Order: sequence, then C-alpha cells, then structure tokens
Amino acid sequence: MPAQTLTVLPPTFSIEHHAGAAPQLPSGDWWAMSRTPEGVTVLAELTGDSSAEPWRAFYNHAAHDLDQPGMLAAIVQPLAAAGLSVFAASTYQADLVLVAADALDQAIATLEAAGHTVVV
Repeated sequence: MPAQTLTVLPPTFSIEHHAGAAPQLPSGDWWAMSRTPEGVTVLAELTGDSSAEPWRAFYNHAAHDLDQPGMLAAIVQPLAAAGLSVFAASTYQADLVLVAADALDQAIATLEAAGHTVVV
C-alpha cells in the first residue's frame, strides 16, 4: 500500500446524522455532506455550542487518480488494526480520514509506524 503524506487539519470537527429529508444547509463551516436512503450526514467544524463528539482529520493532500487503488485503505487499515474507529470523506482529489479527537496522538503514532509521514 502506498505511503502518503498526511496533514492534520487545524479544525476540530463534528459528524452529524439527520434522518429522513435533507436538513437545511448547515450554517458555519461545513466540509462535506452526503445523502443516503437513511438520511444526511454532515461533516462540519465543531462550534462552541455543539454537544457533538469532537473529531480530528487527516488529509492526504497529494492528489491521486480515482483509479489508483489502495490510497484510502493504506490509511484506514493500520488505524483499524490499532482499534481506532474512523470516518472517511472522499473527494475527487483526496480523502479526509477522521478519528476521535482524544485518539489523535495514538492515530499519528500508528500512521507513522505504518510508513506514512504526518504533518501536524
């Protein structure tokens, strides 16, 4: 699996699920929104008035083609092996892989041990 350079993004994020119909577009800084038959999931910067669990994001900013296999797996497999839950949001160019904020240090050590470079 390809080693990558991952940047820890500065914001702390929330991940919210809205069952049923699409919610109003969130106010503030949202990063990703996806819709499934079960509802809408919104990834947004955590605000001070939110009670959502805080998450931190790794960004593999080196653009890769959609047909390049293993890019996301190279990140999530070592985290899963270490017992860390993840949330992934993929774009055309790159991926955001989030871990619970209190697991950030363990995730960094795990990814570096797997051969990735992590920039904080």
